[in-house]
Amino acid sequence: MKTGVLIGAAMAVTVGAGVSLGLWASGDGDSSPAGAAREQRPAAGTSAASSSAGRAASPSPSPTRSYPLSQAPLTIPAVRSHTAARGPGWRPARGERVVVNDAALADEGRLIASELGLTYAGQKDDVKAGDLRLAVQEAAGANPESYSMTVRGGRVSISGPSDTGVFYGTRTLKQEVHGGGTAPEGVVRDQPAKPVRGFTLDMARKYFTAGWIEDRVRELGDLKFNQLGLHFSDDQGFRIESDSHPEIVSQRHLTKAEVERIVALAASRHITVVPEIDSPGHLGAVLAAHPDLQLRNAQGVAAQGAVDISKPGAAKIVDDLLNEYADLFPGAQWNLGGDEYRALMVPKPAVSYPQLAAAARQAYGSGATVSDLTTGWLNDRAKTVRAHGKTMRVWNDGFFRGTSVQLAEDLQVAYWTGKEIGARQPTEYLSAGRKIVNYNDAFFYYVLGQPNRFYYPTGERIYEQWTPRVVRGTVPVPAAYDRQILGGSFAVWCDFPNAQTQNQVAAGIRMPLRATAQKLWDSRQPSLSWTRFKALAAELG
Repeated sequence: MKTGVLIGAAMAVTVGAGVSLGLWASGDGDSSPAGAAREQRPAAGTSAASSSAGRAASPSPSPTRSYPLSQAPLTIPAVRSHTAARGPGWRPARGERVVVNDAALADEGRLIASELGLTYAGQKDDVKAGDLRLAVQEAAGANPESYSMTVRGGRVSISGPSDTGVFYGTRTLKQEVHGGGTAPEGVVRDQPAKPVRGFTLDMARKYFTAGWIEDRVRELGDLKFNQLGLHFSDDQGFRIESDSHPEIVSQRHLTKAEVERIVALAASRHITVVPEIDSPGHLGAVLAAHPDLQLRNAQGVAAQGAVDISKPGAAKIVDDLLNEYADLFPGAQWNLGGDEYRALMVPKPAVSYPQLAAAARQAYGSGATVSDLTTGWLNDRAKTVRAHGKTMRVWNDGFFRGTSVQLAEDLQVAYWTGKEIGARQPTEYLSAGRKIVNYNDAFFYYVLGQPNRFYYPTGERIYEQWTPRVVRGTVPVPAAYDRQILGGSFAVWCDFPNAQTQNQVAAGIRMPLRATAQKLWDSRQPSLSWTRFKALAAELG
């Protein structure tokens, strides 16, 4: 069924204000830029039906029975554009169909059918009352995560340039009809502001059950997140079964079969799982089984969690693990870590760790430093992972100023802190052409036990004060760098694992996740107040 703009019986309503990038998916081939002149933009919190100041008058819709003009749906994240119309809207009714135009949409069709109590009928060309039709419709230059949804004539059509966009349309519809609600008549056009919308879980310091992680995957999918980071190796634990090095695995861990189920569930929600085996620091669980690889200073004191990168055995065991898990996590993204290497957290690394200084000179010349050696280590690990076709990110304190050895150009910056020794502003990375994923610890770090002046972040603060350009502290980087900021990730870190149960963690991150979802989908000023947004979250469950 062809979808398109309602003509004559419609007028435009847009949620939010401002201009977005990219092209909308549109069932009628319309690829006008978001924010184009055809869209009328009411003031925040109003509808086009009641707001006419500062814009050209819209044509009056022709009356259809006695239906009032529809209102924009209320969802999390909010839709970016809604063209209103007069009509009854749509509610799911048992026995009605979900049909698709492409077998590739079978998973999306079956999922929404099961959620709404409908019948999945597969590929069909005929039209019946009450149909929900899903369609992939190519549109040159369109954002692959965009979609359009038309509610008209007692039927719904969701189309997009990819199955991902169509899936997001079904998430909007699911929220619209939640609790017996009605999907409003009219056309939604929607797309995300940022391509990376993530949640990161420290499952190394604290064991989380597979079921708990699966519940988060379902929650993330409904909020249109598209990445789940799993930090599963640290000083306190190594939490996934290993065939190459079973001796390092913690007693409480996930089996590979459990991880495969998590990855499959995530894929069905269009979420990429991004694994992290942090190195050369944060390897305490590995070192517990391989103490010969422990980094020690000139006095013989062990550096917590740090492997001695002058020893070939350190590179071998990490590469063994990287190669082993590359197939378990088939997604295209990987986090190499690189943060808080203890050898570089002292005033004079070459004096404290002379073996590293000697190895640096041997590898890179007489003027080379411990920072050069560490950078070379990360480049070597990147080469291992790159062979599996992955795009990688490194924590910002794994990038060092003034080194003769530079990190590979394809490595993204996972920017989390400005507290490290020799802290660098985000603009240093951006001006050098690096791409950044925003993990701003002032907004996104939910650290169990709240140590080191970390405080549980609130959804309200994210909703009202954060945007993707606020990479460090509270000050945004210049707008010229916006395209280099790929998105962001909310993160749970379990420094004091017993400070909260996993159920308390789920409750504590509920509103921060929703606020993050809103601001990564649409970074403009939200139209709803925080009070109303919080109430909407409660209504939607």
